[in-house]
Formats: sequence, C-alpha cells, structure tokens
Amino acid sequence: MHALGYTSVPALLKYLRLAERQGLDLDAALSAAGLSRADLQDNGSRLPSEAHEKLLNHLLAASGDPLFGLHAAAFVQPGSWSVLGYITMNCATLGEAMSRIVPYEKLVGDMGVSRLEAAGDHVRLIWTCRHQAADIRRHMVENVLASWLLYARWIADMDHSPREVWFEHAQPAGTTLNDYQAVFGCPVHFGQPVNALLVPLEYLQVPLRQADPNLLRTLEEHALTLMAGLDNDEPLPLRVKNALRLLLKEGLPRKERVAERFNMTVRTLQRHLQLAGTSYQEILDQLRQELAEHYLTRSELAVQDIAQYLGFTESRSFHRSFKSWTGMTPGEFRESHKG
Repeated sequence: MHALGYTSVPALLKYLRLAERQGLDLDAALSAAGLSRADLQDNGSRLPSEAHEKLLNHLLAASGDPLFGLHAAAFVQPGSWSVLGYITMNCATLGEAMSRIVPYEKLVGDMGVSRLEAAGDHVRLIWTCRHQAADIRRHMVENVLASWLLYARWIADMDHSPREVWFEHAQPAGTTLNDYQAVFGCPVHFGQPVNALLVPLEYLQVPLRQADPNLLRTLEEHALTLMAGLDNDEPLPLRVKNALRLLLKEGLPRKERVAERFNMTVRTLQRHLQLAGTSYQEILDQLRQELAEHYLTRSELAVQDIAQYLGFTESRSFHRSFKSWTGMTPGEFRESHKG
C-alpha cells in the first residue's frame, strides 16, 4: 500500500473542474501528477494519494489562488463522495446523513478521518487530514469543510450556516475573513484545536428532500460490499469479518469457505485468530449483532427477515442470541431506539 493510501477518482474532479474554469492546462497538471485522462474515466477507481498531492501542488502553483481548495468546493456533487454521497442524499434527516460520514468515508479515500463530537447545544463535525505538507493539508481541509456545508445545503434544500467554523491552521496570507465568511456564512476562526463545523442541534432534524429508505438500504449494502474489498492491509480478524459480511448474503457460510479466501485451512485460520485474541465464532457474533442493530434501527425490515438475512434458520434462535448480546429482544431494542 502507498504510504498515504488512496484517493477515489471523484474526489479529484472538484479540483480539476475549478482548474478548467480558471483556464489552466489540465493535461500539464495530470502529467505533473503522473496521471492521464484515461486514469479518470472510471469513477470506481482509486489512485495513489501521492498523485493527489502532486496534482494539487501543481494546480496551486499554476492558479496562484490562495483559496484554491475553498473555491473548488463549489463544484461538489453527489458523486464527489462516491457511494457515500448517494447514501447521505437518501437519508431522512441531516443528522442521519452526518452519521453516515464516519463509517463510509474510506470509500472516498484515505485523505483524512472524521468524527462527530457532542458539545452542549451543538455538534462538532471534525475532520483530521492525514497529509502532512502544510500547504496541501490546508487546501484539503478547507475544501472538505466547505464541501460538506455546500452539499448539506443542497440535499436539505436550505441556506443554513454552521454556528462557527474552526480551522487548525493560521489565516493564510493574501486572504480576508470576508473571503471565508462569504462561503460559510458564519464566523470563521483560525488556530483552533480541530478543523470543524459547529452545527446547532436543531439542524440535525432538518428533513432531506430526496429521502428514500429502500434505496438507502440498497446503497448501504453496496457500500459494505465495497468496504470489504478495501481491507488488504487490515488485521486478519477485520478481514475475516468483512469476508463474512459478503458471504452472509448467501446464507450462513461454512468455515472452510472463509478459510479458502485466505488460502488457509480451517485449523490454520483458527490458530491465527487465536493469536490475535479472538475466534471465528466471536467475529461472526460481533458481525451479526452489528448488522442486527443496524437493520433494527435503520430499516423497517421485519424481525423474521433480519434473522434470515443473518443466517439464522429460525426467528427463535435469533431472539435468543440477540438477547444474550444486548439484554433485550429485537422488538424491545427497536422500540428503545425510535426517534
């Protein structure tokens, strides 16, 4: 794996669209990054993040725009975040959409990590960039936070702004606060402990205009499948969990079939898992609990259908297992998480 990981093709297109608008030579920019137009044809492709850095570095120099990353956010589209963009678009509320960023952001790339943090009467949507080059990092951070806001305004059909915007970096030379406030529509502060949008709690209930729960479930299943294919450098227990996630769709998988995916015998697989402090059954139970809770709280699927999807031959077995995991029956768990 490349040291910086990978970037999905759609994540680069915002920068290229701005570059085109500014009249920059796209072929020269791609060449500087070791890329060609053919590399951008498949939106499902992932490119080394080193190429992402080189491309952005060239565009920053060629444009002379001290706010290139911020301005590129204006070109955000659902596809800019791969499947994650379409998942958020089909959620019921803005808060529900925000909750999907953390579990699925790896589909967009390895550029950074998000987290949600409750803080009294607001929530902080925080992004930590993995790239270390100061200029690259600053433009990426400004692009991500501005893209989040502009996309949220579109899917919610609103013109709300955060309470505040925080940046870790200092205000760049050659820029004014008005430049930032024109985009965010709120106070912007530099030199803060994290990069974040401070979102008032009442915004979390804002309904989204294209919510479709059935399409959302389909998209999330597709996203989970894609996530399972991005685990080559992950620890074996996680890779086994992802393999089970895929195989469960065809019924409860045999241990032999899972072991075959890793070119191991069942005995060897069990030994490696034991060395990692877990077991095949523990991983299967964790996954079943995770998926059960997901479908009980985020879908209207009947309990019997959920049990069947998780490989239980009868609902009674599912009820018994679920109660041992959570202390509640599936029905009690669903009821306790309404709203």
